[in-house]
Amino acid sequence: MNVRRLIPTTAVAGAVVLGLTALSACSTSDAADGSDGGKLKVTASFYPMQFLAEKIGGEHVAVTSLTKPGVEPHDLELTPRQIGSISESDYVLYLKGIQPVVDDAILQSGVKNTVDAATLTTLEDHGSEVSGHDGHEGEEEHGHEEEAHQEEAHEEHSEGDGHNHGEEGGADPHIWLDPVKYAEVAKGVGKSLEKADPDHAADYKKNTDALVAELGELNTAYETGLKNTSTKTFITTHSAFGYLAERYGLTQQGIAGIDPEAEPSPARIQEIHTIAEKEKATTVFFETLASDRTAKTLAKDTGLKTDVLDPLEGITKKSQGADYIEVMESNLVALQKALGAK
Repeated sequence: MNVRRLIPTTAVAGAVVLGLTALSACSTSDAADGSDGGKLKVTASFYPMQFLAEKIGGEHVAVTSLTKPGVEPHDLELTPRQIGSISESDYVLYLKGIQPVVDDAILQSGVKNTVDAATLTTLEDHGSEVSGHDGHEGEEEHGHEEEAHQEEAHEEHSEGDGHNHGEEGGADPHIWLDPVKYAEVAKGVGKSLEKADPDHAADYKKNTDALVAELGELNTAYETGLKNTSTKTFITTHSAFGYLAERYGLTQQGIAGIDPEAEPSPARIQEIHTIAEKEKATTVFFETLASDRTAKTLAKDTGLKTDVLDPLEGITKKSQGADYIEVMESNLVALQKALGAK
């Protein structure tokens, strides 16, 4: 993650003005070019929000995502045209804390129907070492080192790297990786779309119910598939799976905290090695939108395997599935293999 690529708030404010000027000077924009056929113009901040908008909105919405496929959401830079197009939207769906530049642009857009998915469920505080059950011995044994590690992570957060874990009580925004919380968000999105476009309320409700049912089946698959495993501990370069770990009684061990491409310290490598031996962890997971260098370095030093656990921040040709449901199913298979599901 390249922090320097992020746009500061002052730059966003200036770009808003430029974006609005650009829109007034021309008759088309990326979000509203007359091709929506009278549909509700929806702007989504990144893939998990886009998926909800498309599934629930169905044929009644024209969805534009601010984050293109293959772009790491936290590294997103908004063009003046994109910022201007937000103000042209009928409805904006985003997740506060993931993309500060988007948060700022939406705040200044003046759009009436803006929905922050973070307000539709309960956010929790997950450190870089996350336990899904109480009394994890590894946390007690390495508590002092981890406190220093989390303090360092907090400092990185406060510098504006795109993850808002270090603010507002350390709230973890990765709610979409828990099918139950994602379903709660889906219900809220459905109700807000009904309010924004009452003429099609019945269809939005029908689509919401269908998606919630599908997410319920996904949750059941995870509960069943991860109920009996040889170990409950998995290691990942990106500490994005706190909600998933908590939901299914697992323990996430983040290598270097918030930055999926950060090099782990020698002390952390030794710590992970100790935890892996004690908890019988087998695999270091990396993600599709970031380098696998850190995972391979750690795996080589500790004798562990590597595999992909996708945080679903975007869908690309490398993704193990065409949409949220399919990739989450692939994640389940990867976890079952790594954890020794019986």
